[in-house]
Amino acid sequence: MNNNKTYFVSDIHLGLPDREKSLQRELKLVKFLDEIKSDAETVYFVGDIFDFWWEYKSVVPRGFVRFLGKIAELSDSGIKIIFFTGNHDIWMKNYLPEELGIKILYKELKTEINGKKFYIAHGDGLGPGDKSYKFLKKIFTNKFLQWCFTRLHPNFAFFIARKWSYSRRNKETHYDFKGKDKELLVLHSEKILKTEHYDYLIYGHRHFPLIIDAGTSSKHINLGDWLINFTFGIFDGEKFQLKTYKNNIQENFETDLETITKIALF
Repeated sequence: MNNNKTYFVSDIHLGLPDREKSLQRELKLVKFLDEIKSDAETVYFVGDIFDFWWEYKSVVPRGFVRFLGKIAELSDSGIKIIFFTGNHDIWMKNYLPEELGIKILYKELKTEINGKKFYIAHGDGLGPGDKSYKFLKKIFTNKFLQWCFTRLHPNFAFFIARKWSYSRRNKETHYDFKGKDKELLVLHSEKILKTEHYDYLIYGHRHFPLIIDAGTSSKHINLGDWLINFTFGIFDGEKFQLKTYKNNIQENFETDLETITKIALF
């Protein structure tokens, strides 16, 4: 068995919209992770794994024990687990690295895998425009304001945060492809490629799965989500594919723009 494959998953939003539906996705995710552990070298979770995550010094959100237990198992077996923070779980600190042996990244990663150059990021706040969110992100990442929020009792603080997260989810429209000339992350990729080459530019955040050409010989990739599409990326050392995981059975497909657009519009 070839155990040097790299997997990419994003936008699972565990906790959304309620415990029952979140648990169904969590169980499917655990089954998926159990199936890939025999050939995975590295698993990248590219942001918004949790719909909300906040750490006090000695308090973390309850729940997700099946997922966290599986991550601990994979990490203990020698598989590299890397979490990117997203706009919903930006407040990860040292609890998960200490307990699970994972690595947390708070910004984009530029790396090389088997001779191929990768640019990996959750994607929130990247690209031109979107000034209102970029301002909001500065508030979320302000150390003093985080300290102030931590003064609140966890029950009250988590109630406020979850209400806000749920209200934001109802307003967000992640499944509409705006076209290459209007997609902020595509524009971001094109800008990066003007000064530096990457074979693959991989993002979460935009919930529809997508692979399109970028630059002269690069691929821009949206990983999709685990709310509707249940898609993930896999790099086998030679090529990158988007695949789907549905009905607890791995239904693989090589993607092109036409296929992925149909999934996005489903």
